Amino acid sequence: MTTAAVPLSAKSTRSAAGGRPDLGRIGRLFLPLALYLVFTVVPFYWMLLFALRPAGSTSLLPWPLTFEHFDTVWNGMGFRVYFQNSVWIALLTLLFVTFFALMGGYALARFRFRGQKLFLLALLCTQFVPGAMMLIPLFNIFQAFDLINSRWSLIIAETTFQLPLAMILMSGFVKNVPVELEESAMVDGCGRIRAFLAVVLPLLRPGIVAVGSFAFIGSWNNFLFALMFLNDPELQTVPVGLQTTIGENTVDFGALAAGGVVAAVPVVLVFAFVQKYLVQGMSAGAVKG
Repeated sequence: MTTAAVPLSAKSTRSAAGGRPDLGRIGRLFLPLALYLVFTVVPFYWMLLFALRPAGSTSLLPWPLTFEHFDTVWNGMGFRVYFQNSVWIALLTLLFVTFFALMGGYALARFRFRGQKLFLLALLCTQFVPGAMMLIPLFNIFQAFDLINSRWSLIIAETTFQLPLAMILMSGFVKNVPVELEESAMVDGCGRIRAFLAVVLPLLRPGIVAVGSFAFIGSWNNFLFALMFLNDPELQTVPVGLQTTIGENTVDFGALAAGGVVAAVPVVLVFAFVQKYLVQGMSAGAVKG
């Protein structure tokens, strides 16, 4: 005797008596989701509304549509320079974090050495250290190497703080690649580096995308390090630039909202294109970490 498969959502939202929709159960299921959706979407809509409607307007719709606030922040407040600085810093941080995470994650997954568990514990414990605690030591180090007011100070700090988690995630991806594939390549004459490049690296593409995305977003959103290590306005990044829209006694809500949209666009695009890889990366870290 066979039983027809019924989707769980449809089966659970119908009453047992007549197969009619169970409105109470539907309400209990979907009302919290609807409230969460409103809680999430309304701030974004409010930001777009302030960015796209004229100054002084109280309309709940962005009409008449205007882009004057975007022109103000992009050309008048220097967001064009802030955006370029953020892009370069985030991309270089992405490259460094991904490269070192590949090497470190591979070593953690493929080799056994004394103190490995202690090393992994140390990597994990670094995630509990807030960045504010490291400001004074980092400032003294960068000052000694004449890196204050240099983009490299921000890139080095971001790479250092994001690398431990990236290595843990990457080691999970490497463990998912069967070691037999690598050994077969080595039996056929490949060295370890060539076997890694030819066999392992192509299979690590989801991990590389996930780790790189986390590094890019983390660097793009960082405010504290950019505020402390970069003093020249020509070197500032978007999160610090948003602060310039807030005066001592007044706030330009239109410019602030337009700057928020500019800051959010790259992050939204990254999540839109690499979402499936991010989910795989988090799952791999949870299972194999």
